[in-house]
Amino acid sequence: MIGSAMAQNAAGDPGPVIDVHMHAGEFASGGMPMCPNADRFLASDPADGPEAPFGWSKEDCTPRLYPAAKGQYMPEVLAEMKRLNVTGVFFGDPAEVKKWQAAAPERVIPGTAFKSVTTPDQADQLKRLEVSFTKDGFKVMGEIGLQYEGISPSDMRAEPYFALAEKLDIPVAIHMGTGGSGRSNVSRSTFRGSMGNPLLLEDLLARHPKLRVQVMHAGYPMAENMLTLLQANSHVYVDIAGLIWSYPRKEVNRYIQRLVEGGFGDRVMYGTDQLLWPGLMAYSIGIIQNADYLTPEQKRDILYNNAARFLRIKK
Repeated sequence: MIGSAMAQNAAGDPGPVIDVHMHAGEFASGGMPMCPNADRFLASDPADGPEAPFGWSKEDCTPRLYPAAKGQYMPEVLAEMKRLNVTGVFFGDPAEVKKWQAAAPERVIPGTAFKSVTTPDQADQLKRLEVSFTKDGFKVMGEIGLQYEGISPSDMRAEPYFALAEKLDIPVAIHMGTGGSGRSNVSRSTFRGSMGNPLLLEDLLARHPKLRVQVMHAGYPMAENMLTLLQANSHVYVDIAGLIWSYPRKEVNRYIQRLVEGGFGDRVMYGTDQLLWPGLMAYSIGIIQNADYLTPEQKRDILYNNAARFLRIKK
């Protein structure tokens, strides 16, 4: 039902869209088909042999999303962006991001970040980032994946990077919340759900009062803590990337609705976490376009206006 409605809407004029959470690179090799918004996550037992890294239930679905063939991911995603009038913030290694920017400069907003706070090359990472933001035109520091290392965003080991972002007036995009698709214990043992608590950002924000922060995945599923952070910090926005397709549809809509009805409809930004399936963008835009709890104005805010404000894009 949602797939056909999405296709009909996307075929019309959805207006300009900003996807604030995309990934540069070629991820199609070895990729698997995916049923978006699977309705449950499966338990696993180590006694049964090798455990799958993803816990989504293996159900039939329409539409089923397929990865691009090897070498076709970039052209297929860029074609979708043109068809759907999407501009995207791309994260990744600077060289990879620049390839996407060269292919579609009018569609790509470049972003990059440090790889880890536990490696000894902090000085080199800081130097590279400063060059990226001051000379190479990069616009966002992200994706910052401290949660995957089991580290709080307010950990002082990350302080020099956030200090640089505030000094250069660069917004930061921090992974907080969803991760592992029910199997972080299998796929990423250093991941800590507790490090996705949005309130862990408070000390960081107190040290850097001018820092603009994009909470990736909207701190899911900690809605109350996310709302607490939003009401205390007017420079904090959330993106709904990843969340929008990797959890049951009713749950996704309930979470977005909670943020909007909590009074923060002007801080919710659309995103996909695009990294495998070219059809994901049209599908996830359809989730917003068909949300009956959102007004047309709120849909436009989520799909474009809020991100344009956060990124300071002139309309």
